[in-house]
Amino acid sequence: MSRLGTFRAIYLVALSCIGSFLFAYDTGIVGGILTLQSFQTDMKYSAKHKSTVSSNAASLLQAGAFFACFFVWPFTARLGRRWSIALASLIFCIGCILQLVKVNGLGAFYAGRTISGVGVGMATVIIPMYSAEMAPKQIRGALGSMFQFFFTLGVMTSYWMDYGVSQDLPASSKQWRIPIGLQLVPGGLLGLGMLLTKESVRWLAKRGRHEEAMASLVWVRGENTVETKEEFAEIVAGIREEEHITEGVTWKECLLPANRFRVLIVITLQIGVQLTGNTSLAYFAPQVFTAVGAGHQALLISGFFGVVKVVSCLFFLLFLVERIGRKWSLLLGAFLMGTYMLIIAILTATHPPKAGVGLTSTAVASLTMIYLEAMTYNCSWGPVSWLYMSEIFPTRLREGGIAIGTATQWLFNFVFSQITPHAVNNLGWRTFLMFAIFNWSLVAYSWFFIKETKGKSLEEMEIVFNSTQAIDFEGVRKQVRQQITHDDKATVELKEA
Repeated sequence: MSRLGTFRAIYLVALSCIGSFLFAYDTGIVGGILTLQSFQTDMKYSAKHKSTVSSNAASLLQAGAFFACFFVWPFTARLGRRWSIALASLIFCIGCILQLVKVNGLGAFYAGRTISGVGVGMATVIIPMYSAEMAPKQIRGALGSMFQFFFTLGVMTSYWMDYGVSQDLPASSKQWRIPIGLQLVPGGLLGLGMLLTKESVRWLAKRGRHEEAMASLVWVRGENTVETKEEFAEIVAGIREEEHITEGVTWKECLLPANRFRVLIVITLQIGVQLTGNTSLAYFAPQVFTAVGAGHQALLISGFFGVVKVVSCLFFLLFLVERIGRKWSLLLGAFLMGTYMLIIAILTATHPPKAGVGLTSTAVASLTMIYLEAMTYNCSWGPVSWLYMSEIFPTRLREGGIAIGTATQWLFNFVFSQITPHAVNNLGWRTFLMFAIFNWSLVAYSWFFIKETKGKSLEEMEIVFNSTQAIDFEGVRKQVRQQITHDDKATVELKEA
């Protein structure tokens, strides 16, 4: 793999993952905005309605994202990955502008949240798909993990932005409009940046546009070598085999044993992400930190909470993902997170936090466990769930499979965002015990159901999942080499003549 190809693959994936940054930033920023008196004054609602407004703001974004997962499939199948991402960016920016409008009440803000949710939902379906289809198999794990890395960047930025405007800006409209308006910068970069990339090789090949597909593959690999030609031949052979076996079949393909198993995996995998408890900690970090004894320092500690997520996820995608693989990342991650959650439960149960005492040694120990849990999550279930979902489906079903998985993620994200604050308030330390049990259940799930995909091409997933559509890859490579040898001989004979 050439240096130019590596650079172009990283550039393409990093650019598209700006959509993940938007997803995280938009989700994280609203919690702090709603606590600002300036926002309450401009939007004309009282303190007693704060919890309702907070719930509606989060729920409308999630609802828009959830329903977008179902209608994005036709767009990306017809328009391609690149233009669909640009469309998602445009929709998000329209929603962002609506959120900035100051009218009598919250109507425009709510409408903007819903529309931004549609854009975010579309992006979370298309970006993992586009990344997986364009990434070289040698570094697909690292590039696929960039989705979670940019998510952690978005979370961290939102934490510090909330902290900054609350501390340094006067209570005016600027205080809440600046954090929301800044979303237009990465939103615009995402859409305009798509003009500087190439369309998905596999989408072009599936549409029969083989010359464009080959040109796209040569661009993203940075060279036109025998290996590039072999890879393209495998892609085309895989698509032809799918079309031959499943001609005229649509949704019924999902019921074939290998595909049914893959659909079940992406659904359960995304439910498992929520069962780890990390999303709940991310949404309600200040509340959770207060519950374990952080006191008035909860908001500042939440800011550093975002920093450790970014650092740990970067470490994972640079040094771990292609070494330990997908299965062991999930298995070890769930075991460690369950252990941390149990320690937090024991510490909080035996040494309950007391108001006004400040950070005790027990509270520091609990906070350390929460930080370690976040770091472990971003070296396992955080990045691997998106990576695994994007790489296991055949080309014909990839749009639908990822849409199903992403819709599951948004649905259970909503469920746990509603449950967590009540669990923390009513169950106390038992909340952490509950998540410990969930995590250890995920250890068994990872051992029995997750198949290792490290180092495999997307076409080779048919072999991994025992599909009847698996092709003879060695035979395809042999044909490519024979054709190249034949062409070289013909060229030599033509020159001699």
